[in-house]
Amino acid sequence: MPDGWRHPPKKTEAFGERGALALNQADFNRLVEEHGAALYRMAYRMIGDQHEAEDMVQEAFRSVWKSRSRYEPERGDRAWLVSILRRRIIDRWRKRPPPKVYAEDQYPEVSVRGDDPFRDEYSDEVQAALDLLPRELRETLLLVVVGELTHQEAADLLDVPLGTVLSRVSRARVRLREYLEACAKYR
Repeated sequence: MPDGWRHPPKKTEAFGERGALALNQADFNRLVEEHGAALYRMAYRMIGDQHEAEDMVQEAFRSVWKSRSRYEPERGDRAWLVSILRRRIIDRWRKRPPPKVYAEDQYPEVSVRGDDPFRDEYSDEVQAALDLLPRELRETLLLVVVGELTHQEAADLLDVPLGTVLSRVSRARVRLREYLEACAKYR
């Protein structure tokens, strides 16, 4: 065969077990439509920059399209998409780690009220408070609250026990409340 000639794709290269693309263009468009906004919110909250968050979501959807032959509809769409987005963000952090704002012992000490800081739209204050959280607390909270994964899906994605996810989410919420209350006192 002449140079540059490519054989037709083997079944394992581009086709799922059923002999058709596992994720077709219509399914891909549906995933973008149904989950794009949530993925953007999650990326923005993890990174804190609008343009980089947009880039991360685009890279995640490019990865989705490239790996469409491995799409498993019975696995939760959101969990699959969030796992891909998370890998893109981790790759970005490896190249440029997020800035460390405060040392662990420099957080303000304030009492905790019972209301959830996520009840309203996310504000710049919430973003600043999220940026103060240690990465594992912020990431776990965002997977559950913004990414809308179940606690079990987050545990599977992070490869940690369910109890660890529950604990991280609880600690992250407490710290967010503390930060936001401290911020409100200084306004």
